[in-house]
Amino acid sequence: MERVSTGIDELDQFISGGYPRGKSVLVTGTPGSGKTIIAIHFIYRGCLDGKKCIYIATEEELEDILHQAESIGRDIRQFYESGQLKIIKLYEERAYTTIQTMSLGFEKIDSLQSDIISLVEKIPRETDLVVIDNLGVFTLNMSMDEFRKQLDTLNLLLAKQHFTSLYIMDDTSNRRTEGVASYSAYGVIRLSIKENPYTNLRERHLEINKMRATSIPLESYAFNITSEGIRILQKKGVWSL
Repeated sequence: MERVSTGIDELDQFISGGYPRGKSVLVTGTPGSGKTIIAIHFIYRGCLDGKKCIYIATEEELEDILHQAESIGRDIRQFYESGQLKIIKLYEERAYTTIQTMSLGFEKIDSLQSDIISLVEKIPRETDLVVIDNLGVFTLNMSMDEFRKQLDTLNLLLAKQHFTSLYIMDDTSNRRTEGVASYSAYGVIRLSIKENPYTNLRERHLEINKMRATSIPLESYAFNITSEGIRILQKKGVWSL
């Protein structure tokens, strides 16, 4: 199976060279655990490799995403300005539409957060890589069953177009929907913040819970977010930076 680089060398080694091409991978985790940073690595490397990328931002403004990327040494602004990377400002679109429709009641506003399938219409056919950050905003007004149906349909439509997709989803939304996104996605990466019992310091951790057709490690790996990007910490003498 052909692979697409995650943008993080150590993570690529963990999963046989990268994310499976044409499949969807879910990245879930607690606030501040590095979910958007994982997505930025993926998009940046894809752009460097000449791929056309789409970033659907449902929770952050454009400049916030660009600044985050710059802060970890992944300047995606150049690709955005050239058109190779398209950032769909769904967060801002939803906010402006909400203001305009408040006088009409909340029915129309709620519909803006309950139609996952329509995201496909925003993605040009020539796209290679897709990020949806954060998928969790669509779960607020959905039953678990409806969310699963829509996500399964989204997966199918994106796979038919051979898009390699990364879904970012916050832990709260994932629990609210009883983890059904993990069943729909081809792969699952979970990020968390844990306290090290030996140092009493809090650490970010990465676990690969699932990656079909891939031999994966079962360990939890600590990592840091630095000005040069994610650095997975040396473990058992295997990784050196």
